[in-house]
Amino acid sequence: MVQSGVPFGTSGARGLVTAMTDAVCFAYTVGYLKHLETLGEFSPGTSVAIAGDLRPSTPSILRACAAAIAWMKGEPVFCGFVPTPALSLYAFSRGIPSLMVTGSHIPDDRNGIKFNRAHGEFLKDDEAAMRTQDVVLPEGWFDAQGHLTTDFTLPAVTDVIADYIERYRHFFGAASLSGLTLGIYQHSAVGRDVLVTIVEALGGKAVPLARSDVFVSVDTEAVRPEDVDLARDWAKEGQYDAILTTDGDSDRPLLADQKGRWIRGDVLGILAARKLGAAAVATPISSNTALEASGFVPSVRRTRIGSPFVVSAMMDAAAEGFVPSMGYEANGGFLLASNIVQDGKILRSLPTRDAVLPMLCALIAAQGRQDGLAGLLPTLPPRFTVSDRLKEIATERSRAQLQILRDDIPGVANMLGFVTMCGPVTQVDETDGIRMTFKQGDIIHLRPSGNAPELRLYVEAETQERAEELLTKSLQNVAKWLA
Repeated sequence: MVQSGVPFGTSGARGLVTAMTDAVCFAYTVGYLKHLETLGEFSPGTSVAIAGDLRPSTPSILRACAAAIAWMKGEPVFCGFVPTPALSLYAFSRGIPSLMVTGSHIPDDRNGIKFNRAHGEFLKDDEAAMRTQDVVLPEGWFDAQGHLTTDFTLPAVTDVIADYIERYRHFFGAASLSGLTLGIYQHSAVGRDVLVTIVEALGGKAVPLARSDVFVSVDTEAVRPEDVDLARDWAKEGQYDAILTTDGDSDRPLLADQKGRWIRGDVLGILAARKLGAAAVATPISSNTALEASGFVPSVRRTRIGSPFVVSAMMDAAAEGFVPSMGYEANGGFLLASNIVQDGKILRSLPTRDAVLPMLCALIAAQGRQDGLAGLLPTLPPRFTVSDRLKEIATERSRAQLQILRDDIPGVANMLGFVTMCGPVTQVDETDGIRMTFKQGDIIHLRPSGNAPELRLYVEAETQERAEELLTKSLQNVAKWLA
């Protein structure tokens, strides 16, 4: 793990494709299964479900992972190239382990492996225990470059999509999107065709848009300028009630209203939690504070960034009797810790990120409104969050600079221009990175990415214009500071 340059991030093992050799991916998978052995969740003969996204490097990594499962005397179940939540739904419902080969939204020169336990996500305690496993590669299976030389073919595809689609048709109803025309920005998301099918299964009209033969790094949390332009251009046609898309492995949503304005994932999470009648919500510290200001959730739990932390907090809430318990991330991924019962129908828990559920909740909540989806946003308290990132900033560099800030927050915040723009710092939260609240009510949050060499910046303010202005100036000032 140290020598390969493929470490654990916030959602599994990730690294450069050149570093993710067959031998490294094989070793990771063996370590994962040996850890599950200690928990009684894997033994010879156990099925292990696997799937992947549409990155060029994914098929070879899947082959290495499947070979490792077979070498450990497990039974690899190949679910094809499908959304991560579809794989999870299949595996969790059967109580079997699963892994997804995906780099999510990061560029396609990188990839990753996301591990799951038999009934839920791999948590941080699992990562720590997995690191202690001794792994010895089988002799003669790899060449000097780490390529798998043993002949191994992936098994035939097991369909997991039908149940995933039925999950939403059953709960929301076959006419719940009736009358809506929805643009589906397909790019290279692995769930691009599944999303079309789900919209049609719920009675809507789906119009595929901008399908790509090459991988496109769509980040639902830091939306690319070209994606902003695309949505606005499509909206000018006047035929779409909304535009839907996801990230690469289709576990994070991106939804635009009829005017082509992308809705922040944390705002989408609030709309979904309200629609589903949440008793408890777990969400990272970076998410919009309109959640607390809305006052409809009895228990709000703020966590570090990353789905393992959200999962732990929402499961704790459910165990304490706060049901239904759910969670979401600023990237929009929505998680259910407990079943939802509405109108005599049950939506069963799925304690991993899902892109489809929050988008459907918002669209259905907007049904019948004259102002449509755009009219839902003013029903929330006026708090606006924007974020972006400084790329190619080594994690070690980001951490060193944040330590300088931590040692003298008033002085460095003033030097960076934050105090001039926002007034003095009144509160500091170090749950994950450094999140500063200022006298004028603005929030600026700096944090090294857990998945890529990037420094993330999050800004929250009382108006969209104010938030965007602060983000632009903050990015410029921090970039100079790092230069």
